[in-house]
Amino acid sequence: METILFLAHTEADGSLAKASLEALTAAKELAAGCGATLSVGLFGADVAGAAAAVAGCGATSYYGVSDKAFAVSRYATDAAALEALAKAAGATILVAADTARMSRALPGVAARLGGRIDAHVTGLTAQDGQPVAMRGYYRQRLMAELTRSARPWCLTVSGGCFAAYAGAPGAAAVTAVAVPVTEAMTRTAVKTVIAPAADEQTIRPDARLLFVAGAGWTKKQADGVPHVPEAGELILGFLGKSKASLGSSKSLVDMGGEGETVLPFLTHLHQVGQTGATPRHPKGLATCCHGEEPHVVGWRFIGERRAVNLDAACGWAQGKADVLYVADAFAVMRKINELLG
Repeated sequence: METILFLAHTEADGSLAKASLEALTAAKELAAGCGATLSVGLFGADVAGAAAAVAGCGATSYYGVSDKAFAVSRYATDAAALEALAKAAGATILVAADTARMSRALPGVAARLGGRIDAHVTGLTAQDGQPVAMRGYYRQRLMAELTRSARPWCLTVSGGCFAAYAGAPGAAAVTAVAVPVTEAMTRTAVKTVIAPAADEQTIRPDARLLFVAGAGWTKKQADGVPHVPEAGELILGFLGKSKASLGSSKSLVDMGGEGETVLPFLTHLHQVGQTGATPRHPKGLATCCHGEEPHVVGWRFIGERRAVNLDAACGWAQGKADVLYVADAFAVMRKINELLG
């Protein structure tokens, strides 16, 4: 019988991130489908609070690695903790969130344990009692179902594919797993974390809405001249009031490399589409985009898609958007910002 181990690191405040709670739901569903036992493995400065928060998940055992050395992201200590937790639980399948920290350390752990790993998993299920993982290839245009006989099998789950675990907290008996920390393991030190203020952050994976700006924002308007500064003010004003996440079409991002006037806060990290990101926000609003296929590919997992475009015959009108507003995006966003106050 399989032994499924959910793995997670604690955040700075001792809690578990939303992505980790989503991975816990995936592990729970897989354990139920396979008739397997579920265990929880946590590591960080102090895992007691995180263990209590997921005490009602149905796990039969809880394991923890607690020490200040495991509070920060570091390959040597993270890999050592994950390896120790996997061995303590006797796990055959390891499930973790597809975070930067896990994605860096878990492949090395799979190699140490003589197992295999599959990353960016978007679905976990059981078929005839056997675990099956699903993931996309070619920018999600091809979905594959994977099975492996090699154990342990490590899996990292992409965010937004499962509902976050929201069970009631309780008491969990955590078995402490000792991991010796040597000087060589801590030679890499985190001096400080530099991050933009919350109001300056424009990429927000957990936002309810994805707002995508297209190249039309920088084109000539009805008066015959472009209004790029005003476009920037309207977009940033909306993002600040709505706390939406910002995306961009490839054409608008590429314009920066061609010396054209562009929105200065956009980078290739904002690009959505066939050669960009594939977000999973519940709602999406595209403005000044034409709804062409390469761009729409990145929208396939958005729950509700709406668009604003002056062209009533654009790609969005061909069944690629749930609602198309044939209107001037400048006028629309001015009014929306006014209503948002």
